[in-house]
Amino acid sequence: MEEQHTPTPEDQTPEPVNENSQAAKDLQFENRLDLSELQANIQNIRKEIGTVIVGQNEMIDMLIASLLAGGHSLIEGVPGVAKTITAKLLAKTLDVGFSRIQFTPDLMPSDILGTSVFNLKTTDFEFKKGPIFSNMILIDEINRAPAKTQAALFEVMEEQQITIDGNVFKLEAPFMVLATQNPIEQEGTYRLPEAQLDRFLFKIDVDYPKLEDEIEILMREHQLKGSEKTSSVSAFLTPKQLKNYQNLVAQVLIEEHLLKYIAEIIVSTRSNQFLYLGASPRASIAILRASKAFAAMDGRDFVTPEDIKRAAIPVLHHRVIVTPEREMEGVTSKDIIKQIIEAVEIPR
Repeated sequence: MEEQHTPTPEDQTPEPVNENSQAAKDLQFENRLDLSELQANIQNIRKEIGTVIVGQNEMIDMLIASLLAGGHSLIEGVPGVAKTITAKLLAKTLDVGFSRIQFTPDLMPSDILGTSVFNLKTTDFEFKKGPIFSNMILIDEINRAPAKTQAALFEVMEEQQITIDGNVFKLEAPFMVLATQNPIEQEGTYRLPEAQLDRFLFKIDVDYPKLEDEIEILMREHQLKGSEKTSSVSAFLTPKQLKNYQNLVAQVLIEEHLLKYIAEIIVSTRSNQFLYLGASPRASIAILRASKAFAAMDGRDFVTPEDIKRAAIPVLHHRVIVTPEREMEGVTSKDIIKQIIEAVEIPR
């Protein structure tokens, strides 16, 4: 008679789950937060902007993440790569106020913030609000204004308020600054102060389009036949909806070991021998907020190390300063930040 084999614990060990197994495909995570409406509207915004802008998907995603995180963005690229029009299109997809300010060397702080004007009827001074009193502000060629004008933005970008003649004026939420600058042109430009750069959540570098994108741009321009390309863009989000989405993003879960991971990356920038200036605690908070936004955009209510790594370069590379020796060798802040991210152990 054949002896029956009694199953052992080893025999009962389940087959390991890998990415290609059916078990892995069947795994589904149930979010604590309902992000379905947020994802649907984000997709609508991408689609609307995509009707005009060809390619540049990373720039669009960065701008949306900045919006959800309640931060400001600096867009850098050569003329003609759709920096300004993308910012205008993002504003058109939101049912909010919009102002555009063209920065020039002779622009004064009062041209941005507003000024007190004497009223002959009331024999008193009245404050006339400047273009900064809006929800979404597009600052074109931000590096063309001198330090005095740049300093006028410090308070409003950080605290969303303006102090003039001893009076404090609060700005209505949402408030977001989108600024553009040309990295090549030097004539009539000023280097942005570090305190100003630190107030931008992201610095987004925009490259030239690829060949197939360039062809698509020409095809669309030909098909327009003189009609306005932005006229068909519709608004999807109200200020109330945007505020709700920002509150949802703030509730995205992040484990303590990932907070330590962010802190280790930031501290490494301060001790790196190739960096003259490291990142401030404001940078670590920026990575936290940006990684939560990226997670929510992907439909997750928890942050992963990949979200942090995706946020690190656009958050950090305008906040650190490369030593003159390494800068002369052609080393960029992006290169050093990539090395730092690779050197810091990813938590498991």
